[in-house]
Amino acid sequence: MNPVAAVVVTYNRLEMLKKNISALQQQRCGCDILIVDNASTDDTARWAQAYITDKENIRYFNTGSNLGGAGGFNYGMRKAVEAGYDYVWIMDDDCIPNPDSLEKLMTADSILGGVSNYGFLSSKVLWTDGSECLMNRQKFKKQAVGNDYYEEKGLKAVTQATFVSLLFPAVNIRKAGLPIKEFFIWGDDIEYTRRISVRMDMPSYLVENSTVVHHMAQNTGSNIATDVPERIGRYNYAFRNENYLYRKEGIKGFCYYVAKCGFNLLRIILKAKNNRMERCGVIIKCMFGGLFFNPPVEGI
Repeated sequence: MNPVAAVVVTYNRLEMLKKNISALQQQRCGCDILIVDNASTDDTARWAQAYITDKENIRYFNTGSNLGGAGGFNYGMRKAVEAGYDYVWIMDDDCIPNPDSLEKLMTADSILGGVSNYGFLSSKVLWTDGSECLMNRQKFKKQAVGNDYYEEKGLKAVTQATFVSLLFPAVNIRKAGLPIKEFFIWGDDIEYTRRISVRMDMPSYLVENSTVVHHMAQNTGSNIATDVPERIGRYNYAFRNENYLYRKEGIKGFCYYVAKCGFNLLRIILKAKNNRMERCGVIIKCMFGGLFFNPPVEGI
């Protein structure tokens, strides 16, 4: 058993999953692979079960229903920690790591002096054309003190990151608990990384020379004012989940959330070309209804 388990959550993207698994098997620093299938309706289950027959380092799990990204990572991280891995490296199925991506993360672990000295490590995420992937930008810690040495080594202190190539010491998952499965999609990664870096005050870092490619269809961030009408409903998850997230950070955090909602309402009024009432309704509903959304954090 390798000390690192790569947890990959997949749903109906078999061809991307194949590329992801191939890239993971080519890592210079070896890892075991845990495939978490959110009950795909394509050929994923049949392929995975046949593919892993003679491969001791790959395990396949079918969740039985679509738990969303949040539920999938909750499921997979629990499996990895309970199996006894020292590190858990998580990503979506459309994340393609370079051969040295994990090696660079583990080098950063050594530079930092081991698992007791950081919360999580995040890779730099690129889009398919080599530019920065806008959806996966980390948020850097302001006025980080005493990090000059680490910055010289390419480690930048962050407060949040996305679930696209994140390395966690298993001991920190036990301390923090699991991602909140009730989030389903959107914001589960921001809540979880801020839970560790902000609320638990555990220094966490971007490792600049660990890079992965995120095969998104377009390199755009999320914007409720300009997104296509078919995706408006998905923002119910975003604003509801952020209501919970920032409430947990006290008055300052909740004021930030209210200001963010106000900014987005203004942006809809000024920039939305259609469905203004529907878009505004999502935000207003979540500002108030989200106050009653208070799912528990599961421990291990």
